[in-house]
Amino acid sequence: MTDQEVLQAYINIVPFLATVCGPGSEIAIHDVADPEHSLVAIQNNVSNREIGNPLTDLAKDIIEKGAYTNADYLANYTGRNKNGEFLSSTYFIKNENRLIGLLCVNKDMNAVQNLNNAVSGLLEWFNLSKCEDTEYSESLDKPMPSLMREKIKEIIAESGIPPARMSIQEKVHIVHQMDSEGILKVKGSVAEIAAQLSVSVPTVYRYLNKKEP
Repeated sequence: MTDQEVLQAYINIVPFLATVCGPGSEIAIHDVADPEHSLVAIQNNVSNREIGNPLTDLAKDIIEKGAYTNADYLANYTGRNKNGEFLSSTYFIKNENRLIGLLCVNKDMNAVQNLNNAVSGLLEWFNLSKCEDTEYSESLDKPMPSLMREKIKEIIAESGIPPARMSIQEKVHIVHQMDSEGILKVKGSVAEIAAQLSVSVPTVYRYLNKKEP
């Protein structure tokens, strides 16, 4: 394929990429054979450039230093012009390993920065920006279920065997121990035991009905 045929194939997908990426993402194609008039296609024009505009200084630097020889693209670097800041990426268009063009994606960061500033201002307004260092912390869970979960976890840990490696008899013993300590009388305890032992709720009741040796 000729250089122009390869470039045209990329130019043809510019509208598709622009639609997929959204109006805040500019899609541009440069023909490096004409550095002073390199821009040959552009959609979602957030940089206010026109067809026939020249290569950027970064693009010229990439070509001069041969950065494209050992890479296929540069991704997520900062771009700027008088219209604001962009998150930019450049794909190197090659024909038989020769650089013939650049596919550039420039994401307009102005809206993101405005949102970030608004959120930061809101957090500061309500003094939510940062929690002060303190030795105190509080659980807002209901006290009994929280204590119950910790007690179940503690009993399982004391066995020294992870639930995934426990035998049925070992799980039966754990359930009987919890029953003897009155844990099963607490509302929601059976479901919590089942979750921590990785079994079903009916299985917990079956374990409870099994006699220990």
